[in-house]
Amino acid sequence: MATRLYDVVVDAADPVALGRFWSALLDQPITGESADEVDVALGEGVELVFVPVPDVKRVKNRLHLDLASTSAAHQAELVDKAKSLGARETDIGQGSVPWVVLADPEGNEFCVLEPREEYLGIGPVAAVVVDALDPVALAGFWSHATGLPVTREHPEYASLRRDGGFYVEFVRVTEPKSVKNRLHLDVVPPADGDLLLEVARLEAQGAVRADVGQRDVEWVVLADPEGNEFCVLTPR
Repeated sequence: MATRLYDVVVDAADPVALGRFWSALLDQPITGESADEVDVALGEGVELVFVPVPDVKRVKNRLHLDLASTSAAHQAELVDKAKSLGARETDIGQGSVPWVVLADPEGNEFCVLEPREEYLGIGPVAAVVVDALDPVALAGFWSHATGLPVTREHPEYASLRRDGGFYVEFVRVTEPKSVKNRLHLDVVPPADGDLLLEVARLEAQGAVRADVGQRDVEWVVLADPEGNEFCVLTPR
């Protein structure tokens, strides 16, 4: 077994407040809370992790969450709930679409989707969505990194998913990455795995070492073939 998806990490000016917003919106428990980190359960052993950073959000995020709904009424309820917790509608050039684009209290974009058959029964999070210049190629890399199989491929999008979990989806955009991402994925080797061997395996697939100011840490920071930062954690 190689690395698997472990966390979705969100940079935050106020991790406690932002973690509580997402816990309330998703109706998922906070599994850990301190001034340095807040963890919210996402299911399938994956957590949404909020960590403090000094820099502010400057551009549209290249990763975001899509929330699932079961009916038009449920979609409207989710939008109203998000707004009551501090979210606001935002325009990222989406035009006229059946989903609603919102931003959380720190400006991180997310979508409340209209009902879609493929997301029924999936839980509150339908997908973690990644902007990609080449969705198919990037999905192939992340399939190696997470162990999740590719379930859909198209020139405009590609998806990963194991039964019972949310999707990891790659959607084509034309804008290249310009700044450090405020959301990133963490992957982890199994308890009997080897951190450096897994890093070497991912480098062979096109990852490169990345410096995000991490200094002396136990994990390794890499960037995928399109420059998206991610962390390979110590085996567990």
